[in-house]
Amino acid sequence: MASPRRLLIGLDVDGTLIRLDETISPAVHEQVDRVQRLGHEVTLATGRSWETAQPILAKLGLTPEFVVCSNGALIMQRDAAEPSGYRREWVETFDPSEVLRTIRGHLPRGSYMVEDATGFRRYTEGMNDWELTGAEQVDFDQLSHFPASRVVVTAPELDNNEFLELVRAMGLNQVSYSIGWTAWLDIAPMGVNKGTAMARVRDELRIPGSDVLVAGDGRNDLEMFEWAVAGGGRAVAMGQAPDELKAVASEVTATVDEDGLARVLAAL
Repeated sequence: MASPRRLLIGLDVDGTLIRLDETISPAVHEQVDRVQRLGHEVTLATGRSWETAQPILAKLGLTPEFVVCSNGALIMQRDAAEPSGYRREWVETFDPSEVLRTIRGHLPRGSYMVEDATGFRRYTEGMNDWELTGAEQVDFDQLSHFPASRVVVTAPELDNNEFLELVRAMGLNQVSYSIGWTAWLDIAPMGVNKGTAMARVRDELRIPGSDVLVAGDGRNDLEMFEWAVAGGGRAVAMGQAPDELKAVASEVTATVDEDGLARVLAAL
């Protein structure tokens, strides 16, 4: 099969491609496979590290040229010479010292994880809900020893509204950040997000902005949606997305449990 227009399709993972229980519905799997076979460039644009994004690619049988990870701080490029089939092509980093001190002052009981330029992760006690195979537990002070591509902070004792207010009061102006569905904060280098990474991918692939489709359900998709819509593309919010994401989307589909992404892809 072949399509007259080659679309760049950037898909968020959690809450978009996969459900809360980490499963992928047969309908979504079928439609992702179908649109890839049509010749469209289907990739991931995720907050996940490469180590946790790679299994999703494998499950779906996706082989895009580029994969956006760590909320845009990392772009992987396909490379047959690498054991994983991909190499770390672009990595953005920053000195996490100041932002860690700032957040620690507001969240002394928070749990922290820092991912460095190689993808290695160091974390403090309490980071229990994250995949940390091959990572290292360290004292808080050791988190600042290496340039970071990503910092994650969790505060499970706070409800989401309390956490939102607290983060907004911190004045994190020297970094890019997004707030999750629950009380977790994802921090990237200043000016780096899924949108900036997808823009680089689109430029490399020479695909017009009008031939971009992105889908997501979280606050970390905001900049990617704004970028896609500004270029004449489509930005599809999942039905369970927060209102601020729906407000910048070009359209809203059904929830992840209702196979909202499959409905969008089936129309291509």
